Amino acid sequence: MPAPTSICVFVGSRPGASPRYRAAVQELGRELARRELRVVYGGSRVGLMGAFADAALGAGAEVIGVIPQMLVDREAAHGLSQLEVVGSLHERKAAMAARADAFVGAPGGIGTLEELVEALSWAQLGIHEKPCGLLNVEGYFDALVAWLDHAVAEGFVPAADRGRLAVEDAPSALLDRLGARQRPETS
Repeated sequence: MPAPTSICVFVGSRPGASPRYRAAVQELGRELARRELRVVYGGSRVGLMGAFADAALGAGAEVIGVIPQMLVDREAAHGLSQLEVVGSLHERKAAMAARADAFVGAPGGIGTLEELVEALSWAQLGIHEKPCGLLNVEGYFDALVAWLDHAVAEGFVPAADRGRLAVEDAPSALLDRLGARQRPETS
């Protein structure tokens, strides 16, 4: 499989309790830009989503947002390289998946978790072969990782499918595990 050139990031629309979450998603945005990777995300300017997008844009990344109209009305869409307004959350996930070569989950809430788990489930079902990862800032996802390991031990998740999810606490290490290298120069 070729190295990803477009990374979809699922990240919270709230800031979270720790300032480290914001710092980590900003670092992720800058690292994606440094590697000249295209960024796909949920299109909002609020919470960690906005901090992530601002950092990626500020570092020169191409940032594509996909947002349902109902969230444009609620959260206010971000001014991005490209913004696609869709009719539903289902359309949003399909559009983001179509534009991405890999998926990263960063700290967030139920929606963030749902998006990442769906991408992981699609990989398990063979719908795509795109790598999936978790940016585990300050152990935010430790309980989820423990649950996945428990599901393997209990026979509900094959170990190979658990292995589809890379988990790292630093953006550069996570992107390395996903194979997200700087895009080669084109002639």
